[in-house]
Amino acid sequence: MKAIAIGLAAACLMLAGAAQANEKLLQASGCTACHSVDKKLIGPGFKDVAAKYRGNKGAEADLIKKVKAGTKGVWGDIPMTPNAHVKDEDIKTLVQWILELK
Repeated sequence: MKAIAIGLAAACLMLAGAAQANEKLLQASGCTACHSVDKKLIGPGFKDVAAKYRGNKGAEADLIKKVKAGTKGVWGDIPMTPNAHVKDEDIKTLVQWILELK
């Protein structure tokens, strides 16, 4: 029983560490200038993005393209500027993390 508790605690710490790493990546990439996790700033909250695309099998690929190239009209008139300065693997990591939000 003690081993199970230790294993669960270790898993929780790993998940918390991954979430912190993703939040740092969001900040370093400039995402948090316009977005937050749970509320609209200039752009939608990431939880709203996750809810909009939940169940869409092509969501990951679509969002990766939108983040990289920028977009306009999906969430209103304010455009999302291109993020060509962000590495492709970082965009993929962030999009996957966003899509997992509940």
